Formats: sequence, C-alpha cells, structure tokens
Amino acid sequence: MEKKYDVLVLFGGVSSEHDISCISAASVIEHIDTEKYKVHAVGITADGQWMLTEAPADVIKEGKWEDFPGNRKAVISPDRSTHGLIIEENGGTAVQYIDVVFPVLHGKNGEDGTMQGLLEIAGLPYVGPGTCASACAMDKSVTKLIVGTTDVEQADYYLTDRYTFSENPIGETEAAEKYFNGAYPLFVKPSSAGSSVGVSKAYNREQLFEAIRTALDEDHKALIENTIVGREIEVAVLGNRNVMTSVIGEIVAADDFYSFEAKYENAASETRILDDIPEEKKEEIKQAAAKVYKAIGCRGMSRADFFLEESGRVVFNEINTIPGFTSISMYPKLWEECGLSYGELIDRLIMLALDEIE
Repeated sequence: MEKKYDVLVLFGGVSSEHDISCISAASVIEHIDTEKYKVHAVGITADGQWMLTEAPADVIKEGKWEDFPGNRKAVISPDRSTHGLIIEENGGTAVQYIDVVFPVLHGKNGEDGTMQGLLEIAGLPYVGPGTCASACAMDKSVTKLIVGTTDVEQADYYLTDRYTFSENPIGETEAAEKYFNGAYPLFVKPSSAGSSVGVSKAYNREQLFEAIRTALDEDHKALIENTIVGREIEVAVLGNRNVMTSVIGEIVAADDFYSFEAKYENAASETRILDDIPEEKKEEIKQAAAKVYKAIGCRGMSRADFFLEESGRVVFNEINTIPGFTSISMYPKLWEECGLSYGELIDRLIMLALDEIE
C-alpha cells in the first residue's frame, strides 16, 4: 500500500469570512480521498488561537469545533527541519510531519499572502497562489494596475485612503464625484477585503461620503468605480504552467448587487451555468480569465469575475485566489460541470501544490 500524504487543512481565521471558511473546510474534509490523504485539521479562532481538532466535518461546518473534546494547541513551525506542526500535549510538545497544506482561509490573514508567507518560511508546499500573487490579488488597487498592463478591459476607478480622506472628507468626496463627472451610481469597495464586505452602492454625494467611510472602516484604501451594467459572470481557473479554464457561471443576485448578505444569507441569490451566448464570446471570456491569472502570477487555482454588458463588452471585476469551497460555491460547481468531481478537484489541487503535475 502506498504511503498516505499528510495534508493539513487550515480553516477559520481572523477574518470577516471566518464562518464561511469553516463551511468551506468542512466540504473539503468531507470530499477528500481518505485512501490517499490523511487529514490533519487546524482551526484558527476569530481571536487568533490555533487548535488541532478531530471534530467531524458537520461540527466544523456548524462552527462548534472550538469546544470539541481533545482539541490541542498547535502551530506551524517556521523551522524547516520540523516540516509541520508543533503540538502541545501531555505537558510537553509533539511534532506532526506535514506533506502539504490546504489553506481554506478566505479574506484577510489567509488569502492575502500573510499565511502563504508563513508557509514559504516553513518550507511547506501549499494549495493555491504564492505570497506575491495572493497579496496582489487581494488588493484590488494593485490588481487594477497589473490588469492595466494587459488588453483586458476593466471599470474606471478612483482611489483614496484613510489619511487623505480624514484630512478633508468633504473635499475628497467631491474629488471622487468630479472624477466621474457626477455620474451615479458609483460602487465603493475596501481595496483589500473579501466577499463583498464593506461594499456599497452610492446614488448621490451623501451616500458616496458614507460609502467611503464604510469602506475605510475595513481597509486603509477605498476603491471607487463607475457602475458597469451587465451580467455578473465567473470563470474557474486551474493549473500551474498548463492553465485550464472552466465553463462560465453566472450570478443572479437577490439584492441590488452581489453583497455579502446576497452571497451567503439570501437564498434567492442563484448561480447557474451561462449557456446562452455565442461560443466565440465564451472563448473571449475564458482567454481574459487566463490572461489575468497569468499576469498576477497565480498558480494552483483562482476564480476570475467579470461583467458581460449587453453590447457584448467583457469587463474584468476581480480575481479570488482562495474561492469559496462550500457546497453551493461557484468554483467547484464549474469544474463539476466540466466533469471534474469535487474529490478529483481536491486531488488535482494537492498534486499541483506538490508539483506532481503542471
């Protein structure tokens, strides 16, 4: 019998997406091939405590893993000779060797390059893009600059920050309004935050002022964009050297836009496969997704999001380096539509992390 790979699934985290991370991790644990992989699950609490847990997937999904009997403090050792976890037990410490890490950590402190940096220092292979690509993709203003070097179209934008806004909030609001020639509505987003957290749609100057303040509560920088009227579409991207793109999915938001509440709390929001556009348009969208993926330097996986205007113009929105892995998440659903099951997708991602495939 072949040796099992020891896989560390990291979940939770100090992030506004803590609960969603737990649900995603539970799905990964439920679908991973236990004949090939031995799973070690470490949850990070909302206040930053690390615990090795043997809680079953349903307990993790419900967010009740923190009180599961037998939980032990455990951390990734930055010492490469450890190559894994240092675990507190029986008044001392033990070491658990890890072959590969699957960080199912959405948003800040997990998807933004910080965790990837720790894993690089520790010498541990991991699923998903590297430190630089993760950081660049998380910061929407940096993403804008990188995508601007390609021929992929994107929404026009104005960038502000806490210092500039705090010095003259009214003046900065007026400057943003003037940049767009007073054309409302405008979208305002934290530059570095995940899953539509802190995103607002402003229809006038007063709302724009409040939207900027809301975004700056979440991040140091706020990105203001003109409204793109079009269908919201997503493409799953997979691979290191050999990049594959999935079929195209469409989001039908229950709210005015795909807010955090519409995404995770409103059952009326739908995701579906987009199949009513010409094949050449589908190919254009897929090529745009691959271009963005490569320009940012992604590896392993990402999900690229676009708008498709009625005119047929394709406009890039954002890229997510650790997309949702819940049972209703678009990333695994798109690959399932391509014939790659959830379990096969997990296996493919781990093999990409280990450089067993390209």
